[in-house]
Amino acid sequence: MADTVEVMIEGGAATPGQPLGPALGPLGVNVVLIVAEINKKTAAFKGMKVPVKIVIQADKSFAVSVGTPPTSALIIAEAKVEKGSGSPKSAMVGNLSFAQVVKIAAMKEGDLLGRSIRDRAREVVGTCVSMGVTVDGKDPREVQKLINGGQYEAALQPGAP
Repeated sequence: MADTVEVMIEGGAATPGQPLGPALGPLGVNVVLIVAEINKKTAAFKGMKVPVKIVIQADKSFAVSVGTPPTSALIIAEAKVEKGSGSPKSAMVGNLSFAQVVKIAAMKEGDLLGRSIRDRAREVVGTCVSMGVTVDGKDPREVQKLINGGQYEAALQPGAP
């Protein structure tokens, strides 16, 4: 019989205290080992709350799986803004480079509908439309057209800077 613990943790900052210690302690597992694994897996989400699921087997072995924050939270973090625009059609609150868009698309690979990095990048840019965030200083709708037209092909290749 496996026990499952689900918590929200700040990326890279899990501790044996709240909320992990009280949830894991009674299960008789090595809390420090689990915290280290969580911190390793959530390091890319530093400063953001991420959902973490820990499955503990009867033999005290464990598996840690990390969800990803919403696309909008990743955009806010990358653009270094407090929140999206209240009127995204007229007021822009921030700007992302296309490299940041690709980074977010890669982080969200398992959660977005797009099959290719190009499709996932278009989804991220679409979220930028509704948040009032420009991409490379351009209206995100224009960037979507440029992606469709092949303008960003080089940036979408594996290992692109």
